[in-house]
Parts: sequence; structure tokens; C-alpha cells
Amino acid sequence: MAGHGDSPPTMTATTHPALQRALRDVGHLHLPRTESPYHELLPAILGQRITAAQALAQWAALCRCFGEPAPGNLDLHLPPSPGRLRAISSWEFHRLGIEQQRARTLQTAARYAAHIERTRDLTGEEARASLMKLPGIGVWTAAVAVGVSHGDPDALPIGDFHVKNTVAWALTGVPRGTDDEMIATLAPYAGQRWRVVRTLERAGNAAPKFGARRRLIDVARL
Repeated sequence: MAGHGDSPPTMTATTHPALQRALRDVGHLHLPRTESPYHELLPAILGQRITAAQALAQWAALCRCFGEPAPGNLDLHLPPSPGRLRAISSWEFHRLGIEQQRARTLQTAARYAAHIERTRDLTGEEARASLMKLPGIGVWTAAVAVGVSHGDPDALPIGDFHVKNTVAWALTGVPRGTDDEMIATLAPYAGQRWRVVRTLERAGNAAPKFGARRRLIDVARL
């Protein structure tokens, strides 16, 4: 969980100056892994097409409403079991702000929970490829889940709203970038691209913000 089993590679002299500064500021980042791919896939699915704050709130609500109480005297709940998740009705999902498409993907994950859990024995790349065979699971969702479950240092979340801009700003000085540009920029760090992104983020390399914030839509009110 704390990343003790992770061994960050030593960056070479060709490392970008911005990354060199980040490494001096925050050190070599150890990536933790939970070894719970099914558990990590559920909040990753919830994060599709909404903000991180919305996804976190929906995950907390899903666990609180449909998960068993966690052991101990703390007011905590476990994630819903695969059987419980499969039994949730569409209107119950809607009440939590989870629209039909994400609800369907959550229940697909529940149906294939045993298969998903077996991916813990695969490499990060193999696990991502396996998850993407499931309906509703794309590159972004698989990367977000496997980055946590496997501590995969190359689990680059292609399609993320912010990551491509972080890379563009930190490594090219341009405030906005595309996924293709991000992939090209990070090519020298193949195998460690997610570690590079997390290092840049932890060192405070956030792209400047322009314009109004995106309007949040509460599905539960529709």
C-alpha cells in the first residue's frame, strides 16, 4: 500500500530539466499497489466523463447505501459485493446521480468480478489489455484502475481532461496539449510514463486555467 515494493528507476542525464527539478523537489516517487483490481475498477468507472469530486461523492454514496459496514466501530462501509451491485435497480443508480451507461458498466464489472480479480497476477500492461475487453472499459478507465491496483508505472490515462495539459505545460511550456502530443512527449519515458506524470503533478506542475469552469450536471435531478 505504501509503495515499499516499488523500485523507481534512476533518471538519466537526458531527463528533461522540469522533471529533474521535480525529482529534486519531491524525490523518486514510489507507486503503491492495492492488488484489488475489481475494487479499483469500480471508482474508475464512476470517474468516466465527470469530475473527480463528483466521482468521489458517488463512490462514497454507493458504498454507504449498498456496501456492508466495515469491521470495527468506525462509520465506514465496504464496496458493494458483486452480487449486491448486480441487484441494484436503474432508479437506485439514478438516485445517486449515476446514469444508465455507467450503471451498466458497473454491473458488467460485477458479472466478471472473478475474471477481473485474476488480473492481479498479470503485468500492468496485460491487466489493462484484459480489462479493455469488457464492454464500457476503455484506455482511460483501465489505466486509472491498474495504476492503483498494480502500481503500474506506465498506466498513462489517455483521454484524461487534465493530464495532457499538465504534460504540455511542464515539458513544453504550452498551456494546452492533445493526447497524441502527450504520447510523443513522454515517449522517452516509455515504461514509466505514469510515474513521470505523478512526479510532475506532485511537484506542482499544473497547467494554467482559462475561462469558466465546466458546468456540473446533477443526473439525480433529471
